[in-house]
Amino acid sequence: MRLIDYFFKALECALVVLLAGMTLMVFANVVLRYGFGSGIDVSEELSRFFFVWLIFIGAIVAMRRNMHMGFDLVVATVSAPVRRVLLTIANGAVLGVCILILVGTLQQFHVNATNIAPVTRMPMIWVFGVLIPMSALVGLMAGLRMLGYATGRLSGAPGQPTVAKSEIEVHE
Repeated sequence: MRLIDYFFKALECALVVLLAGMTLMVFANVVLRYGFGSGIDVSEELSRFFFVWLIFIGAIVAMRRNMHMGFDLVVATVSAPVRRVLLTIANGAVLGVCILILVGTLQQFHVNATNIAPVTRMPMIWVFGVLIPMSALVGLMAGLRMLGYATGRLSGAPGQPTVAKSEIEVHE
């Protein structure tokens, strides 16, 4: 396996840990509230933070697997050259949005670093900071796909991998 495969496996493991942690905290809080009339205040806030991280790390993993929802009725019915142009434009739009998210997050970094969560007393940058790697990695993947479609290395044909043939390793 390549280093990038290990990186994405680590992200998938992080998703499992976040989902398990969120589930355990919410379940424990429900049992404590209904069974004993008490609860763990920190678990409510942390489960929300875990959920935010789960969503944005999941977006990175879904982008790599090309699993984001999309409306491909037009793309599926046009010729291959037009399909490549449309997919180039679509990935360019994704890249543009990622750049906006990254710039906005960096501009708000100081505000979020000094804004403190009420229960955990954690700086809110620990919550919103996940937008930095998400926008950078999703933007990088969209940019590479955009270049692949623009240069003809990717065709956008159904079932075709989203990386160029030269980048695919055969694993036996």
